[in-house]
Amino acid sequence: MTEALERTRAELRKHAEPERVEQLRTFFRTGPGEYGEGDVLIGVRVPASRAVVRANGDDLELADVLMLLHSEIHEERLVALLTMVRRYGRNPDERECIFDLYLANTRYINSWDLVDTSAPHIVGAHLERRSRDVLDRLAASEMLWERRIALLATQHFIRLDQFDDTLRLVEALLADEEDLIHKAAGWMLREIGKRDPALIVGFVERHAATMPRTMLRYAIERLPEDQRRRLMEIG
Repeated sequence: MTEALERTRAELRKHAEPERVEQLRTFFRTGPGEYGEGDVLIGVRVPASRAVVRANGDDLELADVLMLLHSEIHEERLVALLTMVRRYGRNPDERECIFDLYLANTRYINSWDLVDTSAPHIVGAHLERRSRDVLDRLAASEMLWERRIALLATQHFIRLDQFDDTLRLVEALLADEEDLIHKAAGWMLREIGKRDPALIVGFVERHAATMPRTMLRYAIERLPEDQRRRLMEIG
């Protein structure tokens, strides 16, 4: 263990608020049979985790980052991913390695917040000028979190007004049974709708009858009330 890793862990624990842990366990569904079962939380707020990354992330070896990502402690995994995002944006020479490490360790990116804070900035950014076939593989995965990574990665493309990948993946996941996928797909559709409302209205009209209700509600929540009512009736 390097000095930088020891310092990072020590500083993270200084920000721990044990009184928040029970609330967070409910928030991240860590109970028996829930998607976050067994996750260990120490009660660090996200802004504090980001501050730890700003202070220490550039000093960590990638091997240190991987040790944090493999931790049983949720906040250590978050710090690892925030560090990867920071380093991916700042260090072009590390980008290929960070992307490969990310995809090789998806089983540790096992909560919605871990996916959402990292997938657009690493997977989406890396595939901007590359083949996006890996997204279809992730979307077809049996692992919930890989499917969510595929969807959230397309947020990077949406910001570039590129919508085809998102729409293709959402269509492929319309029958997904997981609520966290319904929410992610609806969220990405909503983001497209901010830029091209007519496109989303047309998409929802075609798929509302088979679209999960949560996905539908998320997708149309920024549309005018009369359009929302009509599309919910179709659904």
